[in-house]
Amino acid sequence: MGRRSAVLAGRAEPPIRFGLCDVEAAASVGVGVSLFRSLVDKGHMPRPRMIGSRRIWDAEEVHAAFKRLPHDGPEILQDDDKWGRVVP
Repeated sequence: MGRRSAVLAGRAEPPIRFGLCDVEAAASVGVGVSLFRSLVDKGHMPRPRMIGSRRIWDAEEVHAAFKRLPHDGPEILQDDDKWGRVVP
């Protein structure tokens, strides 16, 4: 069975996706579409790329923006900065 037949039969690995529609991009960071669009407008998430009239988000850019979001709770010092708050 060739690759195309295997894909159609559902036996092959899905293709690696690096372009996401707004619903997929929002789901990838665990929020709804309206909150995701708000985060884009505020600059917390990347702007989409355009393919014709379609807006497509780069999955790596969305992931990088997600990693830059703040953590909940007090700031945790990195191991290499244990004395950061001891010495003024």
